Amino acid sequence: MNTGGGFGVSALVRAELSRHDWGGLRCGCGKTAEHIPLTFETVLQAETSTDIVGPTLDNHIEHQTNLFEVSVPAVQVILAALAGEVSSPARGHLMDMLWYMAGGDAHWTEVGHGRGHLGDECRARIREGLWVVAHAGMTGTADDAESAADIVEWSEIHEARSRFYQDLLRQRALTKTKRRHRR
Repeated sequence: MNTGGGFGVSALVRAELSRHDWGGLRCGCGKTAEHIPLTFETVLQAETSTDIVGPTLDNHIEHQTNLFEVSVPAVQVILAALAGEVSSPARGHLMDMLWYMAGGDAHWTEVGHGRGHLGDECRARIREGLWVVAHAGMTGTADDAESAADIVEWSEIHEARSRFYQDLLRQRALTKTKRRHRR
C-alpha cells in the first residue's frame, strides 16, 4: 500500500466520507455500505495497479452500470479524491467508476425501493464536479481523457459546453496516445 509515495486519503475525502451514513445505505454486494469508506481508503492508498486487485469499488457502488443507493454519495467521494493528488492506478479506477455511474441506471432492486432515479442523481452530482472531471482528463492518461470525455457527454446537459469539453478531452487522448506510440 502507501510506502511513502505521498498518495493517500486527503482531508477533503475524509470530510466527504464522514458526511454520509454508510451503514444506512444499500450496497451492490447485498450488504450495507458500511465497508465502503475503508475500500475507498485502500484504493486511494494504492501506488500500483496490483494494490487495487482485490479491494475495488466494482460490484459495490455499481455492478455493470447498475446503480445502488450507495452510488450517489460515492460520486461525491470520487470527485473529492480526484480534486487532489492520487496515484495513476487509483485515478484510473476512480475514473472507471465515474464512467460506469455516468452511463448507469438504477438496479432493479433499487427501483423496487422507489429509487429508480439513481442514474439522474449520479449525473447531477457529476455535473456539479464537471471541472474536476475535466481536470482529471486533462492531466491524466489517454484513457483518463477518453473516460472524462464520455463522462462529460453522458452527464452534461449544456450542449455547447459539453461538446467543447468532449472535443478537447478526445484531442488530449489522441495526442497522448500518439506520443506513447512514438516512444
